[in-house]
Amino acid sequence: MLWFALARNEEQTLAVQIEEELRKRILASQLRENEKLPSSRELAHSLGVSRNTVNEAYEQLLMEGYIYRIPRSGTYVSKGLAFKKERRQIPQFEKQIHQSEGTMIDFKASQPALDYFPRQAWANTYKQVCLTADETVFGYQSALGHVQLREAIANYLGRLRGVEALPDQIVITTGATQALSFLTKLLHPVGEKVCVEDPVTEEMRSIFTEAGAQIEPIQTDEYGIKPVQLPKNHKPRFVFTIPSHQFPLGAILPVKRRIELVEYARKMKTYIIEDDYDSEFIYEGTPVQAMQSLDTEHVIYLGTFSKILSPSLRIGYMVLPFHLVESARRQKWFTDRHTSSLEQVALATFIQEGLFEKHIRRMKKLYAKRRKVLVEAINATFPQCDILGQAAGMHLVVRFNDRKRIQADELVKHQVNAIIVDDFSIKKGHHLNELVLGYGHLHEEDIQEGIKRLKKALTSCNTE
Repeated sequence: MLWFALARNEEQTLAVQIEEELRKRILASQLRENEKLPSSRELAHSLGVSRNTVNEAYEQLLMEGYIYRIPRSGTYVSKGLAFKKERRQIPQFEKQIHQSEGTMIDFKASQPALDYFPRQAWANTYKQVCLTADETVFGYQSALGHVQLREAIANYLGRLRGVEALPDQIVITTGATQALSFLTKLLHPVGEKVCVEDPVTEEMRSIFTEAGAQIEPIQTDEYGIKPVQLPKNHKPRFVFTIPSHQFPLGAILPVKRRIELVEYARKMKTYIIEDDYDSEFIYEGTPVQAMQSLDTEHVIYLGTFSKILSPSLRIGYMVLPFHLVESARRQKWFTDRHTSSLEQVALATFIQEGLFEKHIRRMKKLYAKRRKVLVEAINATFPQCDILGQAAGMHLVVRFNDRKRIQADELVKHQVNAIIVDDFSIKKGHHLNELVLGYGHLHEEDIQEGIKRLKKALTSCNTE
């Protein structure tokens, strides 16, 4: 008699449990090939279930080929199904240690104020799109992205950033990371050198090295990348720069250096990748136009909505020279067909109805206020320091001139988190006494408390 235990309160139905048990026994040769199985009536009686439940399980196993029937004879195990499953090795993953909410003050850079996300306006726009959009929005779209969003971006960039772009030059991506990854592969840097600002995030470097590129670091100072240090004896596949608010140093690249970069790209017949991730937030003076406005053939412009609206909105874009558009379209199609159409159209509507720029104005006031609180707290607490990159964005850098290095473990001990600039460096040792302090997501009282904790942490550090 065939019997096994069934769980009556499981999420799986009794029929599914019977199927799985019989599959397991057949594959393990506990039920051998051509062995006759109990009739549905017998097995139902043995297991204490209805005959219909057993019939349902048998029908599924019959369809999958585990069993076969002989009319007026019975049900049998199919041939050739003995199979020993390999024991699965489960790797030991490092457990993340979560700080208790409210204990650690995190000066994380480039983190927007998520509690100021325009929920009602976005929800209304999204609902409007779902209810009124043409039915084609719910189908497959061009890999380049929905034309309504590309038109909205082209108009917005032309008015506010000086970018010269037609909608057909814009490719919508699932975030700026995907855009940079696509672009790196598109330019075929395998085995070739690419020039990258130093310091820069590990994420950016990883994208380049994953594509097979060799990174050539170019020193960055308080004014941004130094074009004079670009190689003269070989052509890099491209030069990566963040001219509007360099990360992490926060520099705004002067026009003279921008022109020097473009002239270099023309001379060496290479490209400049311009990452423009948070240029909307300028607090001193007026924004410098994008480098792409100087040269549309050698400068490739990247942008994102993650830093302005929310990281959960995975929409980025790149503005390409026309000769690269078709290759980018194919690459995007093979990767994920296209970015979510509903979100694209909702974002396009959000931009076209003026809600996006309204949100930017609101956030700019908020970030300017938080920046002011942070700068005043730093100056009052650390008189022997320099503040870099405070003119724009959502972070700044503090250089502590009274010490040679900062100990990261002391910061953690005092429940404050901030990244040492040297952690972003390719060539180590030049930024050991500099900290990146992000403030966009922090309330004013948290900023002030964070600086107090930072003071205690640095007091504990061994000065050299």
